[in-house]
Amino acid sequence: PVSSTLYGSRFLTGEVGGSVTHQCFYSITPANKHDRKYWCRRAGSGVCHTIISTTGYTSREHRGRVSLEDIPQKGTFMVTMTGLEKSDTGIYRCGIGSTNSDLYIRLNLTVSADASTVEPIRLFLGELHGSVTVLCPPGDTPSGEKRFWCKVGRSSCSLIANTDGYVGKNYQGRISITSQESSGAFKILVNDLKKEDFGLYRCGNGGLSSWDSSRMVALQVTTASTLPRRPKFLSGRAGGSLSITCHYDPKGNYKKKYLCRWKAATCSLLVDTDGFVHQSSKGRVQVASSDQENGTYRVVMSHLREEDAGWYWCGATNGHTEHTSSVKLLIQKKTCSSQGPETSTLVKPTLSRPATSSTPTQRSITDLTHVMGTKSTSTLLPTASPSTLLPTASSSTLLPTASPSTFVTSPGKIYPQSSPSESHLLPVVLPALILLVFTTFTVLFLTKIKLQKETGEERNAIGNLEVAPTQDGQNPVKEQIMEETPENGQEHGTDSGKCRWVFSGTG
Repeated sequence: PVSSTLYGSRFLTGEVGGSVTHQCFYSITPANKHDRKYWCRRAGSGVCHTIISTTGYTSREHRGRVSLEDIPQKGTFMVTMTGLEKSDTGIYRCGIGSTNSDLYIRLNLTVSADASTVEPIRLFLGELHGSVTVLCPPGDTPSGEKRFWCKVGRSSCSLIANTDGYVGKNYQGRISITSQESSGAFKILVNDLKKEDFGLYRCGNGGLSSWDSSRMVALQVTTASTLPRRPKFLSGRAGGSLSITCHYDPKGNYKKKYLCRWKAATCSLLVDTDGFVHQSSKGRVQVASSDQENGTYRVVMSHLREEDAGWYWCGATNGHTEHTSSVKLLIQKKTCSSQGPETSTLVKPTLSRPATSSTPTQRSITDLTHVMGTKSTSTLLPTASPSTLLPTASSSTLLPTASPSTFVTSPGKIYPQSSPSESHLLPVVLPALILLVFTTFTVLFLTKIKLQKETGEERNAIGNLEVAPTQDGQNPVKEQIMEETPENGQEHGTDSGKCRWVFSGTG
């Protein structure tokens, strides 16, 4: 099978009588370092016949015109064929393993009378978790064209970043494409290198289809960097300050150190050790100290703002070589609620009765006063809450007797005088009236107690519902940051309620 840990060009061209060199790159592991490397040619039957290998074998027909050099510390081996003939055109493999069907790269070699010269693939080395600077030579496309960086696969080149602002999700905050120099060359800067960054790449001007204006390079990731690793995230509070300690190799003879702000594959310079300070950073960002012997420098950022959140790069440069590292800054802002949970207002549902409705009690009292022939105003007030459902003494008022000719139950309503025979019903009706009033008060009292109990349960239920949205509505990303950064989410009381520190946008 074709190995994902082997990389190399898939097309070679050579001129009759000339020579060609092929580089095969492999991941630096103990097994790969010491295992057999080989170069073979595939026959029509599918069998790949060995031409040369690191065991010392060389086929008879290729002796004197083929060589293989293995460089384990760089993770590469090179095969060179000289005295090319047209019959050398065919399909070849470079690979690792005890057989020719183990790990390999398949490629096509074309030999012609006037083949163009193919530039060799340049190898760049970078340490695991460290950084690398890839110099992309000037192409045929005029300056000003967009620049790109892509990873070569079996049949295509997958775009990683370009100067239009595109950056692949696995490279956010850790790749930058610099501006073109006067010669047209530019640099690709990658930091926080990972093992999977090993492979073949293309850099160039224009689009991915612009093969003529692009160059093939190989990136090899070696053992882990010995430089101290800083946390990937730093946090500060709006209005506060923080310091960033940057590390570089003191043996690298770096002349200038700087801090820049990364966004969309570009990094805008904020401050450097030569005294430059960006206009937006004056009075807020400065290089506080620099220790060349230990390879460190410290940048202080003060009067932090919410918009300061985002990616930043530490950098040290020496000519075309740059050492970079990235850090993401998170800014906390203070948010206050208008009231604390203990002072929150709970709006209770109101219980009301239409003013025009008539209850049996009202009708009974009206009928009774009509029979008694007295002038009376009978009123039962609707209430707004269960606590006032019990009628008061003023709910029913007996007024002095009116003249015999009229009987008034309410203002504006006059009823004719009752007949004398009806007054004989008074001894019967009066006890019934007293019993009715007592019964009514008892029912209202029991109803009040029941409603108070139900209202208390409803208050508890509403109180629980008011707390739940605050808990469920929290941003999952902020929750994760809060777990990683203990100080986030701390609360303290104020005169108007509670305040807490939460992370703002990340820029």
